[in-house]
Amino acid sequence: MRAISLASGSKGNSTYISSDDVNILVDIGLSCLNIEKRLKKIGVNPSNIDAILITHEHTDHCKGIGVFAKKYGTKVYFPQCGYDFLIGQLMGVNPKQIIPFTSSQFTIKNTTINAFELPHDSHFCYGYSIEKNGQKISIATDLGHTNYKIIQNLQNSDIVFLESNHDENLLINNPNYSASLKSRILSPRGHLSNINCAKTIEQLVYSGVKQVILAHLSEENNTPILAYNTIVDYLKSVGIIEGKHVFIDIAPQYDVGNLFEIRNTII
Repeated sequence: MRAISLASGSKGNSTYISSDDVNILVDIGLSCLNIEKRLKKIGVNPSNIDAILITHEHTDHCKGIGVFAKKYGTKVYFPQCGYDFLIGQLMGVNPKQIIPFTSSQFTIKNTTINAFELPHDSHFCYGYSIEKNGQKISIATDLGHTNYKIIQNLQNSDIVFLESNHDENLLINNPNYSASLKSRILSPRGHLSNINCAKTIEQLVYSGVKQVILAHLSEENNTPILAYNTIVDYLKSVGIIEGKHVFIDIAPQYDVGNLFEIRNTII
């Protein structure tokens, strides 16, 4: 399996994940044209995308789904509880392509998808673990806190895309943000801070996770260097060394990220 971030942040989000028989996009928060350009940049024909998994209804995660799905006939998966909040984005899409799921586990071709709820200030929000032949790639962004169930779903992943949205001090002292907006972001249904991301990674390392990609960084209240240093310093303080016990990378907003590939297949 392999994974590449196509975009990550408040301007739009999309992650490409593939196994030997399936090509999946988690979210399309950019225009169809921009997603096409980024897929072609990594050598993927947009017409070969089998499925789009939607995490939630905010525009930075679903902006391009309707145009893309209509153009390429791609199936769109999201939880049944999100139907009323997404159907407006899917006008003109063949109803046979729209697949609201009711079970937390389902399959796309021979690849298993595990969906799990995330605490966020949206009408619904889900993370996904995608598994094939003993390999597992997980994504959890847009969450105000983690809990046992979320950690349980992320553990034992080969690759985890995890939100590291903001530095709390930068956010609190940001003169451009209202008090209510700061409160929303800092709430248990807001976004995960750098330090809380670090504490989550600490738990994941003990479950065997070796690769984490920091995602959904705020342009106003974070920087890639600050997020990386905060997390690496915290992990070091608890005896976890980046580059030895775990590898940390960052998903960019304005370009495709690095390719991550799981090479050892267990059949």
